[in-house]
Amino acid sequence: MTYDAQQHGPDDHLAAVAAELVAMAAEDNAATPRANSDDFADQLAWRRLTARHADRLTEILDAHGWPTADRFGADAARAAWLIAQHADRQLDVQRRALGLLERAVADGLATSRDLAFLQDRTLVNDGREQVYGTQIAGIRNGTPIPWPCENPSQMDRRRAEVGIPPFDAYVARFA
Repeated sequence: MTYDAQQHGPDDHLAAVAAELVAMAAEDNAATPRANSDDFADQLAWRRLTARHADRLTEILDAHGWPTADRFGADAARAAWLIAQHADRQLDVQRRALGLLERAVADGLATSRDLAFLQDRTLVNDGREQVYGTQIAGIRNGTPIPWPCENPSQMDRRRAEVGIPPFDAYVARFA
């Protein structure tokens, strides 16, 4: 999407970017079932979608930094987080988004909860232990199992600190 901010003004430009982010998140949500489909064509379509979205998110990050709710609206900020979260095959995008989101949280402009999820996702994609246990590796005997987590005995304490329910309550939604 091309947009001339000088012709329409900066507020119009931010609104257009916000609308684009929200539309990308809606497209992502509609396509999510394809991610784990038995049909390889569906999986490929999912990968292409998330790559295209991650590429566009990179352009938005270049132009605006992290899309915070105060500038872009809560829906667009959440959409940016979702797009970064699903950029699994573009770890450079996830790392960059993580750094910008960390600063936004430090400035009180984003939530620690979103940061925790993106941090765990990035760590798992980097082959490292997660911190908050937000990323599920699979299901064993009907029970969701998290990817390896550092100091698992303290996981629920860390989750509580960022507003995430205890692991058992969280995974009960998947059962």
